[in-house]
Amino acid sequence: MSRRPAFSLSRAPAISSSAALLLIAALTLLGCDRATDQPRRLRFAIIPKAVQIPVFEYARIGAERAARELGVEVIWRGAETTDEIRQKEILESFISQRVDGIAISCLNGDLLTDAINRAVDSGIPVVTWDSDAPKSKRLAFYGVNDVEGGRALGEGLAKLLGGKGRVALITSLGADNLQKRLEGAQAALAQYPGIEIVETFDVRDDAVRVAEVIASATQRYPDLDGWLSVGGWPVFVRNALDPVDSTRTNVVAFDTIPPAPDLLRAGKVQLLVGQKYFGWGEESVKLLKQITDGQRPKEVYHYSGIDVVTRDNLDAYLAQWKRWERGDS
Repeated sequence: MSRRPAFSLSRAPAISSSAALLLIAALTLLGCDRATDQPRRLRFAIIPKAVQIPVFEYARIGAERAARELGVEVIWRGAETTDEIRQKEILESFISQRVDGIAISCLNGDLLTDAINRAVDSGIPVVTWDSDAPKSKRLAFYGVNDVEGGRALGEGLAKLLGGKGRVALITSLGADNLQKRLEGAQAALAQYPGIEIVETFDVRDDAVRVAEVIASATQRYPDLDGWLSVGGWPVFVRNALDPVDSTRTNVVAFDTIPPAPDLLRAGKVQLLVGQKYFGWGEESVKLLKQITDGQRPKEVYHYSGIDVVTRDNLDAYLAQWKRWERGDS
């Protein structure tokens, strides 16, 4: 903005009192105009699958941490439950509000694709985290390579079983990340002809429902040798695995947040695959800031890597977790 010459009373001609009042009002308005010339703080909307899913609390912490560092504002909003239609409504509301960027973990990427495309076409950058919408125009994705994560689960269970046994799988249909994990796990288990998958259960992204599924399936398959869950539902609550006889049935699952480490130490679970939970929020905010600064990411996929945790490395992992909580690398 060009600088205006300073107004000097000593050099100004005499003016009437009414004119002086008008001049003061004009100068006051001029000051207000200058105030509005200050850079406006960017507003980024961060949308989880559902606020009730405990892993996403760490994403919120990470997003707020990055926002403080970068001087932007984040608006954290999601549906209470895993409601695909409600998530779409929240996304569309942020598009209508003309926020400066959107980062979303998609319950159903196909359902959200049109809305994401509309946002991008209107000039609002969109990135996905945790669960992608690969058919959309989103500019970047941050999270684990889900096929790799699923393979780690499948290979881990196969080794625990010595390459043979009857296993059941747990998933939630619709989400891109869970489908890819399921495919990775199935591909890994298919390398072992001695392993039979007796059934694949859809728990609809519900930790309460998974307890019911495990209880009924344990009665239906009393000789089950293993459970494999591509999500953290069995380890989000302490009692979901109570029906499982840990002396004969091995359990492997995604996610390492509490109480999962306690279940691992107690022998209720034999292997966990962890994600970069704080990074979901931190890296998504950083990507949006980079894009709004005019630097489009060179790569679409920003894979975070996975953490394979067993009782052997549990203490080391928990020490690393404390560093992540503090914001250390």
